[in-house]
Amino acid sequence: MSASPTNKVHRVGFVSLGCPKATVDSEHILTQLRAEGYDIVPSYQDADLVVVNTCGFIDAAVEESLDAIGEALDENGKVIVTGCLGAKGDIVQQTHPNVLAVTGPHATDEVMEAIHEHLPAEHDPFLDLVPPQGIRLTPRHYAYLKISEGCNHRCTFCIIPSLRGDLVSRPVNDVLLEAERLAASGVKELLVVSQDTSAYGVDVKYKTEFYNGMPVKTRMTELCEALSQFGIWVRLHYVYPYPHVNEVIPLMAEGKILPYLDIPFQHASPKILKAMKRPASAENTMQRIKQWREICPDITIRSTFIVGFPGETEEDFQQLLGFLDEAQLDRVGCFAYSDVEGAKANELDGAVAEEIKQQRVSRFMEKQAAISAEKLKQNIGRTRDVIVDAIDPQENMIIARTSSDAPDIDGLVYIEIPDNNTVNVGDITQVTITDTDEYDMWAKFS
Repeated sequence: MSASPTNKVHRVGFVSLGCPKATVDSEHILTQLRAEGYDIVPSYQDADLVVVNTCGFIDAAVEESLDAIGEALDENGKVIVTGCLGAKGDIVQQTHPNVLAVTGPHATDEVMEAIHEHLPAEHDPFLDLVPPQGIRLTPRHYAYLKISEGCNHRCTFCIIPSLRGDLVSRPVNDVLLEAERLAASGVKELLVVSQDTSAYGVDVKYKTEFYNGMPVKTRMTELCEALSQFGIWVRLHYVYPYPHVNEVIPLMAEGKILPYLDIPFQHASPKILKAMKRPASAENTMQRIKQWREICPDITIRSTFIVGFPGETEEDFQQLLGFLDEAQLDRVGCFAYSDVEGAKANELDGAVAEEIKQQRVSRFMEKQAAISAEKLKQNIGRTRDVIVDAIDPQENMIIARTSSDAPDIDGLVYIEIPDNNTVNVGDITQVTITDTDEYDMWAKFS
């Protein structure tokens, strides 16, 4: 019997930058690479070619992406660029003319075409295997579930629609099949992401699809109801405060999805919100927050805000601080406004001095830190479910999160490893909170 020919397995390095939506794009490309028999390697030296998935939202992200491309070129020499920076004209080609190809975001097919051109792989049916849940960049126990691409809003500080286009919702049956595969693979937490999660299905007029023979509307409420059947944590991110958001709060109260709502309010001054072209007013927002807490007292509300937006006066900023006092939000992030190439806000009058922006960020975070510390203190003595993210034997600590905390952006729970520890990464277990600070908590097993 003659020996079968040995096919060369081509190796691809991958650098993934940017937001969770970009992470999902990276996972799709990686899945396709593995399905076609490419190896994914962790170093430039071992790779035959490197793909860099970039972010291009703000100047700092553009600089980080360009630096990453330059490093990949220096270390490897063969680089394909994809992601949001690729959609910003020819900035990549001007800065790094030696890249092999450049595509925009959400472009798996175009990236694979470029890889096929510069690193064609031979097919080997015995090696071209990929798990049904695909290749992921997150830990095994949680995963991002992207439900749509693009956005119909035209916020003056944002260029996402020009980078990723208008809203395009994924078919709800495809989303649910992906969620089913992820749950079957051991995922314990799904983080639902998109540019505007509450707009899901608007573009297809909330079309009804069929999943396992059952009709399901392409709509956020029905999607959440369907996702609850998998018996794992479901967390909602990037939700605009549309009226129908009220419909998912009872699902949280019933334990069907996590009582966690990530709504980027961005500001509280009506004048600034109008300049930003953001929906809703601070007054309506306060009424709805109170209503949500009446329906689901355990709800965690996370938000992000921009200070130093063009035209923001001290009075506007004081309105924002007053909103923090009244709203008592659970998890909050704050950013100093910076110009983004192509954003309408660049044309607005009333630029705020950089020194004042940074002062306002500090004042904002000082106030929110006090609010957060007081709210976390209320957990002392409570029993909470936590999901285990890591076990650090050197520090003798188990690192976990409650349902109130999303990975990478919110707080952590630290638990001393007991002598008879049986807890593993990815387990959901109960602990009693023993201490807190401004952002994190400490606990012991119940």
